Amino acid sequence: MKRFDEIRNLIMSLEGDFEKFYDKKNQAAGTRVRKGMQDLKNMAQEIRIEVQDMKNKE
Repeated sequence: MKRFDEIRNLIMSLEGDFEKFYDKKNQAAGTRVRKGMQDLKNMAQEIRIEVQDMKNKE
């Protein structure tokens, strides 16, 4: 569940930037959103590999 909490924390930390970008058209917030989404993508890939490795050990 630690990994799930990491994902949740990342998404929650981006909430303000999403609002600033989509509602107020703040371009710097858009850059932070893009970086956060890339971090999320990388984290998801790490978790996929971890899950696959755990399944293969069984």
